[in-house]
Amino acid sequence: MSRIGKKPVPVPSGVKVSVDANACAVNIEGTKGKLSMTHRPEVVVQWNEEDKSISCHLADGVLPNGEGKAFWGLTRSLVNNMIEGVTNGYLKRLQIVGAGYNAKQKGQDLVLKLGYANELVYRIPAGIEIGIERDIVSVSGIDKQLVGEFAAKIRLAQNPEPYNGKGVRYFGEQIIKKQGKAFGA
Repeated sequence: MSRIGKKPVPVPSGVKVSVDANACAVNIEGTKGKLSMTHRPEVVVQWNEEDKSISCHLADGVLPNGEGKAFWGLTRSLVNNMIEGVTNGYLKRLQIVGAGYNAKQKGQDLVLKLGYANELVYRIPAGIEIGIERDIVSVSGIDKQLVGEFAAKIRLAQNPEPYNGKGVRYFGEQIIKKQGKAFGA
């Protein structure tokens, strides 16, 4: 049995849940917004009105081997992330380190100056909010996957280099610095 999949997902008050078993769809609406997901047919998602919880289990005829077990736990985690997103939201903070490195927002674009000849321009996806304070860029939204993907895209623009630590890193990330060349004998 899946250790993650067998745990029910508690639903806080103020969150509306609708499950369509025929279409393998789950819709969740909360104070921050609305999310929907289509899950694999190997997994059955059930909404329990009395307990205010969502439970996932394998469909009839699906063996709890590697693949079925993986989809079971994955579906439960995705539903849990959706509930967390519509109630609290997600936030990733990135720090820009380097002389002349900065970020600014122009309309629906994020403009980064990271030591290249040209500015890097990224279109901000729908559902994502950007906040910029000096050298800190905050990426927030209700979809965990979208927030993490956009934050990773920004970080990939200029990975922190190991000698001076210049580049874009997650806030609080430790960069192991290499020692430079040793001069003299």
